[in-house]
Amino acid sequence: MPSNVMTIHLNNVEMYGYHGLYKEEQILGNTFIVNLSVEFIPTVTKINQISDTIDYVEVYDIVKLRLQSTTTLLESIVEDIASSILSKFPIAQKVTLEITKTKVFINTLNGNMSVRLTKTR
Repeated sequence: MPSNVMTIHLNNVEMYGYHGLYKEEQILGNTFIVNLSVEFIPTVTKINQISDTIDYVEVYDIVKLRLQSTTTLLESIVEDIASSILSKFPIAQKVTLEITKTKVFINTLNGNMSVRLTKTR
């Protein structure tokens, strides 16, 4: 990959949703933490306008919209988000996305769980 690869990040973005396999998760909901990075190769030497880069507001909107649609598996959500970003931004080369479910409905688990996907063009 060329040496002029840039990356934008969304870090520790909290969203509420009703995702999960179990009824309790779909009824009570949960807080999800999103960490996302998009690697891209700029098409210009100096970036002076938003059209020359990846607009993180648009990336955030993709994430927010997808997390509003209840889904049983986080694996489906991360795949949909990564594919949408690569489709929307032709200069994007790689998306790394991790979504963490802060409360897990397993009595003996003291912690959280997450799903991470790295998808390249």
